[in-house]
Amino acid sequence: MKHFNLIQGFRAKRYTLSCVAAVLLAFSGCAPRPQTQSQPEAAKRGAVADKAMVVSAHPDASNIGLEILRKGGNAYDAAIATQFALAVCYPVAGNIGGGGFLVYRHHTGETGALDFREKAPAGAHRDMYLDEDGNVIPNLSLLGHLAAGVPGSVDGMLKIHEKMGSLPFAELVQPSIDLARRGVVLTEREARMLNNARKEMIDHNKHTPYLTRQQPWQAGDTLYHLDLARTLERIRDKGRDGFYAGETADLIVKEMQRGGGLISHQDLKDYNAVWRTPIKGQYKDFTITSMSPPSSGGIALMQLLTMVEPYDLKSYGWQQPQTIQLMTEAKRRVYADRATYLGDPDFYKVPTAGLLDRTYLKERMQDVSLEQATASSAVKAGELPVYESDQTTHFSIVDQFGNAASITTTINGNYGSMVVVEGAGFLLNNEMDDFSAKPGVPNMFGLIGGEANSVQPGKRMLSAMTPTIVEKDGKLFMVVGTPGGSTIITSVFQTILNVVEHDMTMQEAVAAPRFHHQWLPDEIQHEPDAISPEVRQALESKGYKLTQRRKYGAVEGILVLPNGKLEGGADPRGDDVAVGF
Repeated sequence: MKHFNLIQGFRAKRYTLSCVAAVLLAFSGCAPRPQTQSQPEAAKRGAVADKAMVVSAHPDASNIGLEILRKGGNAYDAAIATQFALAVCYPVAGNIGGGGFLVYRHHTGETGALDFREKAPAGAHRDMYLDEDGNVIPNLSLLGHLAAGVPGSVDGMLKIHEKMGSLPFAELVQPSIDLARRGVVLTEREARMLNNARKEMIDHNKHTPYLTRQQPWQAGDTLYHLDLARTLERIRDKGRDGFYAGETADLIVKEMQRGGGLISHQDLKDYNAVWRTPIKGQYKDFTITSMSPPSSGGIALMQLLTMVEPYDLKSYGWQQPQTIQLMTEAKRRVYADRATYLGDPDFYKVPTAGLLDRTYLKERMQDVSLEQATASSAVKAGELPVYESDQTTHFSIVDQFGNAASITTTINGNYGSMVVVEGAGFLLNNEMDDFSAKPGVPNMFGLIGGEANSVQPGKRMLSAMTPTIVEKDGKLFMVVGTPGGSTIITSVFQTILNVVEHDMTMQEAVAAPRFHHQWLPDEIQHEPDAISPEVRQALESKGYKLTQRRKYGAVEGILVLPNGKLEGGADPRGDDVAVGF
């Protein structure tokens, strides 16, 4: 088998334009950006491969995942290797100091989900981010040591390997150790983001973080991760005890004590990733499998798809007034439900069946008017039927055996809490901000929460992560997911509709301009090119408020083509790359 890499995105000072063009022309005949509808079909596609595909936020991580597949590893082996690689080459979101979710589909058709979301430390309590007057203390849940939850990524990777891995665990960690020691060549984007974070990193560490330096980082500079390499070696050699006990655990606890954080040796010892039953539902001829609580993603995605299913979005047209209106009104109602009903199922009885009840969702859309916008102030969580008995990065992988893995992983904000564990070389998350510091007060993403998502010791905070797998006629059809905080759910929603309703290729679907509504604030937030002046005028005449925002998200998708080949769509908003063979 002849193997090749299909390069998506830009890599400053690493590939010349002629090299990229040569690779693309030689192996796929496809362009790295979606083209206009008049272009030939091959020109609109992303990376195309015969057997296997990895799509992630960084070329080094994608290539490490692909190399594992080339060695005979399966999608789960490649997912583990890609996760550890992102901790090295993508510190803004890749991590061993955070957590996330896996949704998988085995080649037999079996599906499942793993929750390796962070937990609140045992010392956490409901009012820990409030002052004596009961007001939220700005940034306390966002920056510094008190913002960090107990990390779950390492235990998650070990759980995946224990259940589904095929290659030795050490072989999956070693490429990241090698990468950390030889260093990562920075792109312009990576250098800029590190420079932008410099002051906050210095302000929130008691030592000088190695990710900062006096002179600004520049594209082409090499960033070495030597302490992280040693931490990864301990994980390679000792597994769980290489992180949750021994030297690494000592370094984490010492860092907590230095900065007034809460994570203890007992918190680390007690952490456990949990296998969950994923959310599963139908949209027309497609079966959707997505993440269950404590992620809100799967429930919210199925609510959105079910709400718009009765409408002929295809005939309305992409980003046309009726399409945007219906999707916006569905989003408005779903995010109102999210704020009230969703939290950690180990602490709160999430009414999943009621939220997904088709009659309930039909009723939620009955008061939608195409003549006038609904005011969010008039929209509350629905009255559920009674039943007895929730900065981030994403990667999608399909292997040569037919297995699929969709993983979204996070440390929440860019560089998480900004706290680098001294001597261990990794950043801690600021996931505590995903709890409701106070019911009705928005978090960093503007999301409102209630009692279901209040802070409690050992509790997992609500998430919007939406790793998703789509099947058609019982066969794998799409693997998709994205970072983006509160916009994750709506980005996955739009990407799926872009393919199944608007006939886009995978690359076109992930690159297409997006819009977002989350109930509060009551506005349609959209990327610069998402809504034409004519459509804007039509929406504003009906009472919609539109706000332009910077580009957001980084959708990574894999589509199974009618001929059985795989198309990888890598989001052009970042340095994302699809590679395959």
